[in-house]
Amino acid sequence: MSETNAETTVDTRSMPQRALDLIADIAIHIAVLALLGLVVVQGWQVFARYVINDSPSWTEPVTLLLLATAMSLGAATGVHTRRHFGFFLLAAHMKPGLRRINEMVCSLVVAVLGVVIAWWAGVLLLDGLDIKTAGANLPQSINYLPLSIGGALMAVFALNQIVQATQPAVEEAEGDR
Repeated sequence: MSETNAETTVDTRSMPQRALDLIADIAIHIAVLALLGLVVVQGWQVFARYVINDSPSWTEPVTLLLLATAMSLGAATGVHTRRHFGFFLLAAHMKPGLRRINEMVCSLVVAVLGVVIAWWAGVLLLDGLDIKTAGANLPQSINYLPLSIGGALMAVFALNQIVQATQPAVEEAEGDR
């Protein structure tokens, strides 16, 4: 029998950071489920139209809702993981102080955009709740719900990045790696 040396890892992230990581994980899983649902709904649409010659009317509004969900939550998760659009080559050539200011300004722009998206999507959502979608028993404005949630998450994730940028950098130990 051989002995195994199990190395225990300590989670050094703060409680708010772990909560945001969990929210981002949930958001990306919902986005993946929305994409899978999109494939199923569109597959049914094609089958029903061309095989049984009875095209269902509910597939288009459901497809739009699933697409909006995948796009909005995927974009918000992209902000959290810092995989969104950016000028990374430019930032890599900046001095550390200027790079930190650049990160804060970029995160502030994303936060403002997230708030604007969340606000106006929420306004549009509430404005059309009493109107039914043609083909499905859904409110006409339901597509704005994931957009509003995604915008709010973008703002929260970007504000967290601003807070992180104000924290002193944690230096890695140069010893045993």
